[in-house]
Amino acid sequence: MDYTKNNTFGALKASGYKPKTIKEELRQNLITKISKGETVFTGVYGYEDTVIPELERAILSKHNINLLGLRGQAKTRLARLMVDLLDEYVPVVQGSEINDDPFSPISRYAVELLKEKGDDTPIEWLHRSERFAEKLATPDVTVADLIGDVDPIKAANLRLSYADDRVIHFGMIPRANRSIFVINELPDLQARIQVALFNILQEGDVQIRGFKLRLPLDVQFVFTANPEDYTNRGSIVTPLKDRIGSQILTHYPETVEIAKTITAQEANLEAAQKEQIYVPELARELIEQISFEARNSEYVDEKSGVSARMSITAFQNLLSTAELRMLKNGAGATAVRLSDFMGIVPAITGKVELVYEGEQEGAATVALQLIESAVKSLFISLFPKIEKFEKENQRYPYDDIVRWFSESEGIELSDELHDVDYERVLDQVTPIRTLIQQYQPQTKPEDFYFLTEFILWGLTLHNKLSKYRVGSGLQFQDKFQEYLRNNL
Repeated sequence: MDYTKNNTFGALKASGYKPKTIKEELRQNLITKISKGETVFTGVYGYEDTVIPELERAILSKHNINLLGLRGQAKTRLARLMVDLLDEYVPVVQGSEINDDPFSPISRYAVELLKEKGDDTPIEWLHRSERFAEKLATPDVTVADLIGDVDPIKAANLRLSYADDRVIHFGMIPRANRSIFVINELPDLQARIQVALFNILQEGDVQIRGFKLRLPLDVQFVFTANPEDYTNRGSIVTPLKDRIGSQILTHYPETVEIAKTITAQEANLEAAQKEQIYVPELARELIEQISFEARNSEYVDEKSGVSARMSITAFQNLLSTAELRMLKNGAGATAVRLSDFMGIVPAITGKVELVYEGEQEGAATVALQLIESAVKSLFISLFPKIEKFEKENQRYPYDDIVRWFSESEGIELSDELHDVDYERVLDQVTPIRTLIQQYQPQTKPEDFYFLTEFILWGLTLHNKLSKYRVGSGLQFQDKFQEYLRNNL
């Protein structure tokens, strides 16, 4: 039944509308969605068997929630998606600052209006999109910001005494009455401010400058926190943690496939980039593998984490690198190359926190090492393992490629090569084609040259060939030529 046509309190009562608390709304609408087999939290991947069931249990239990996890783990996204579980519209007393329910008014304004006009009290309908408030916890947040304070200007304009509760200016939390209120990075909130939340969470009381107010606020609280914050910048005070019903641990994607799905969804590429730049599937896997390597790197602070945003911005930079080359060459289309991964270094250096050893190496050096580690990890999953010690008079899969380089001066791949010239240079290394046909026969024609360069990188990382930077490009040579280069 559409109740939103009712514009007075009397008409609303006559329609049979039954008010609910926000936690009851969330619970009932969640039950309805699950009963219909609908996806509750759309656009969130990798949490289907871990985080989402815990979040659903917390909603069914009508708990306030703390999402605890490292950066870039979709904590805020989950909180925002809870809005979809609210009723589409709820009635509020028209003109109320704190979204008063006409059936249970709590502000002086709403109480007096209902007393004066009764069933003729005007009501308005609040859409669920307006029932979400979010605050980033920073050290400068005050009790006045969150809860409220006496407004001297209001007192002067209305000619009211400071003893009159009408001089109160409500803060963000009372104004989020009957809404979802999110406090991000809770440990950054000063301890004395956290203490001010105790009564709100437990009894719904609001205390402002000594006024004896009883405002039973109807708020669904969702907090987010990074466990590293407990030791770096602050902590959640114990009595506040005790008042939060459910603490849910988030995590990073557990597989490259899940990570690829997240990056594809969040990258927000330009239409021209999608149409003009071809991205081999292996390049997408490599982008995600870099994040996996970073989370296990001895140079990266594991306590800080590696955000999923690193893969997203790296992917954007990768396509922009290919696009820039295409524009300079006056071409209408191109494909991503492995050498384009040099362009994602700025996206990596700004997203990882290095330990002391990493700082000594340098951020750019660590970024390049992460790219190479990712190539090395994927190489052994696609091609035969390269033995550290090889037996004489025994044939190995890469012998022909190594021999080709020993009998030539190698090849040079400039970053700005036109696609035709790039392919012509790689076509010279004819043994690679045989290797691909033997071990990756399903390779699509448009992926062939990316895979060719990938093999060259893999062989250099396993000390079968040498690779070094020459001007604005890469040169691949035989290891003996590298020895001569370094010793002459």
